[in-house]
Amino acid sequence: MTDQAGPNVEVVEGGRNFYGVALGILMLDTLLPRIPGDVGNAATWPWPVMFRVVRGARAKRAIRALRGDDLLELFLDGARELDATGVSVITTSCGYCALIQRELQEAVSATVVSSSLVQLSWLAGLLPEGGRIGILTMEAASLTREHLAAAGAPADLPVAMVGMEETSGYTHQLYLEGGRRLDVARMRQDVIEGARLLVERHPDVSSIVFECTNFPPYAKDVAEAVGRPVYDLTTAVGWAVSGHRRRLFEDRR
Repeated sequence: MTDQAGPNVEVVEGGRNFYGVALGILMLDTLLPRIPGDVGNAATWPWPVMFRVVRGARAKRAIRALRGDDLLELFLDGARELDATGVSVITTSCGYCALIQRELQEAVSATVVSSSLVQLSWLAGLLPEGGRIGILTMEAASLTREHLAAAGAPADLPVAMVGMEETSGYTHQLYLEGGRRLDVARMRQDVIEGARLLVERHPDVSSIVFECTNFPPYAKDVAEAVGRPVYDLTTAVGWAVSGHRRRLFEDRR
C-alpha cells in the first residue's frame, strides 16, 4: 500500500502508526533561526514533513569532517528511523551531505536527496555550448570534487564556485559558529554578493546551484540580481517528491 492509495481503494493494509508524511529531514544539531524557504522551517514545504535531529552533528563538523568519528553512523541511524515511519523522500539540512549520498541511499528504501548538488548531473545536460554551472556554497574551501562526484556529477563537469567566506563574513561566521540571531537583510545581501562575484568572475555561468540549505529564502533575489536560474534544495526535493505524489489529470474534454 502507498500513502497515495486514492479514493477508489476499498481495502488497505496497515502496519504503521501514522501515514501521509512525504518528506523526512535529517537536521544538523544547531539552534539557528530558520525562516520560510529554509529546509528547517516546516512552512517551506507544501506537504507534511518530519524532522529528525542528528545529535552532535554541528555545522562545522558536517562541513569539514563528515566522515570523521561517528558522524556517518549518526546520520545513517537517523535515516533509518525516518525510513521506518514511511516517508517517501529523505533529505538533509546540509549540502555537504552529498558526500554520503550512496551510504544513505543504501541504508533505506525511501528516495534520498542528500543535497541540492544531486541536481548537477541533470543540469550538466542542459548546459549551453561553453557554459558552466555556478555553485554558491557556505565554504568553498571545504567543497571538493569528491563531494560533486558523490552527488553524481560528471568528472569533467565545468563548474565555478564561490563561498560565503569571500563575502562580508557575516553569514559564514553565523552558521559555522552556531549563532542564534539572524539579520535577514544582511544575509540576503551576502548571498546576492556571492552570486554577483560568481558571475563577474565567470560570465559563462548559465545557472546557479545553492549548496547551502539556508540560501533558498533568497533564491528569487539572486535570480533577479544576476539574471540566471537558481536551483536549490527545494527544487531538488520538489522533483523527488513529485515522483511519489503524482496528481490525477482531469479529463476536461
